[in-house]
Amino acid sequence: MEEQTIQRLEQKANRLRALVVKMIGPEKTGHLGGACSLAEILSVLYFGFMRHDPENPQWPQRNRLILSKGHAGILQYAALAECGYFPQQWCRGLKQLGSPLQGHPDKNKVPGIEANTGSLGQGVSLAAGVAAGLKLDFPERPPRVYAITGDGELAEGQIWEALLSAAVYRLDNLRVVVDQNGLQATGPTKERFPIPHLEEKFRAFGFAVFTVDGHNVREILEALQKAEEVRGKPVAIVAQTVKGKGISFAENQPSFHNGAMTREQYETALRELEEKAGEAL
Repeated sequence: MEEQTIQRLEQKANRLRALVVKMIGPEKTGHLGGACSLAEILSVLYFGFMRHDPENPQWPQRNRLILSKGHAGILQYAALAECGYFPQQWCRGLKQLGSPLQGHPDKNKVPGIEANTGSLGQGVSLAAGVAAGLKLDFPERPPRVYAITGDGELAEGQIWEALLSAAVYRLDNLRVVVDQNGLQATGPTKERFPIPHLEEKFRAFGFAVFTVDGHNVREILEALQKAEEVRGKPVAIVAQTVKGKGISFAENQPSFHNGAMTREQYETALRELEEKAGEAL
């Protein structure tokens, strides 16, 4: 794996974080923490691994990404804008009246969005259904479906029903990626709704499982490549992450699950991300 590719994807992750910060802006609420914890994962998927075409968003053989934790949709907007699915100017109107970029993604308004998500627990079911349909349409090489969920969201029982179904129907084109940042809106996940032995649970449900550092681009890429070798069962990738990653005052802070930055914090966040990226963002 070329070091240049790794550096490019790391840089892109920080560009996505910076765009998230700019979209939220100072003294306005936004899901900063859970968006930043996903930056490397979405960077790798959109810019290093998935088959997709911004000029043909409905290309039948594209890979699909369904963001079950739809409250982090702002990061997906940033990635789609960077890919060229829609003009960057759209990002300036986040959550404004009449803007297509609302708090949760809407596939009818935003090119590149595959499903309306945000009602927690539903995205994995949607992804399993899409994966099953694609295996029927493309039996030789079905497009991959990437469902991204959070460790807090795993408290929703519907997810576990979907996981069982995915194993029963041998959906080996399904990848469930868990953003395991350890925090939810009101505090540590282990204190609110602990789900211990997560990898063992996925294996018991019939999944092939890989565990990665969710901020290590190389590990993410290697896990995705290994997933391509799995046959006859779905794949889970448990990504251990830091909520608010890359922004010092937001890291591991539940208050930035959906919090507001002061003007000073806003400027600090952009400065820190520029230092990490090594360029003006």
